[in-house]
Amino acid sequence: MIRLFAAVAIPYETARGLTAHQTGLEGARWRPVEEMHITLRFFGDVREDVAEDLDAELSAIAAAPFDLELTGAGHFGEPQDIHAVWAGVAESEPLRALHRRCETAARRAKLPPDSRSYRPHVTLAYLKRPDPMAVADWEAANNLLHSPPFRAARFGLYSSRQTREGSRYDLERDYPLRR
Repeated sequence: MIRLFAAVAIPYETARGLTAHQTGLEGARWRPVEEMHITLRFFGDVREDVAEDLDAELSAIAAAPFDLELTGAGHFGEPQDIHAVWAGVAESEPLRALHRRCETAARRAKLPPDSRSYRPHVTLAYLKRPDPMAVADWEAANNLLHSPPFRAARFGLYSSRQTREGSRYDLERDYPLRR
């Protein structure tokens, strides 16, 4: 079994700019620049043969390159269980279309549908039982976050593995965007 997800990588310059927002939360496990991405579809633990089918389906996706911008900040989880803070992604129909195509690819590879609503973001930190007021203060201090536009010209299939420092990601396959 291999833990997989599809994502758009964040350009290095954009990711470096996000590090200025990685402060002010005690106990936060801030994500390193090289791990920053916008998830398109999390597939979970997948058998090797299914991963090959998924790769074939993802490689057949046709979509033109498009521009993205990061904007705003937020968190995931209820006040008693906040588990992550993130940078938001400005509304992008091409990104949502690519997400839908990845969902279709997953279903064609016989993976179960994703029941969660899609909220594009870049995870900046994982948290463990933070003070909800500290998270609210962090969001208020970072709600004007805004990146310059960047071009999404490819997406990838990544594997995820746990280490002592947290999740680490490896690019397994790379898919250029083209019509």
